[in-house]
Amino acid sequence: MSNTTQIKRFLIEEFLPDITPDQLADDHDLLSDGVIDSLGVLKLIAWVEDHFTLPVDDTDLDPNNFRSVTAIDAFITERRATAGATVGG
Repeated sequence: MSNTTQIKRFLIEEFLPDITPDQLADDHDLLSDGVIDSLGVLKLIAWVEDHFTLPVDDTDLDPNNFRSVTAIDAFITERRATAGATVGG
């Protein structure tokens, strides 16, 4: 299952129970649209850390990392690459 699918499932279960994954555009701005507020961002970050087993540092707490499904997926991909480089390096 792709990261995008998993992210959409979480967002719909937690924040958008009245829509389907097909109705949630990958680039939909979750913050500007009010889908996720500051507490929701914290919940999302905790889920990313737990579900993808990725540490999220203070420097990663830029709201733009969690603004859309695409941004979250890019963050996860980048964080995995960084974590892999740190472990292997």
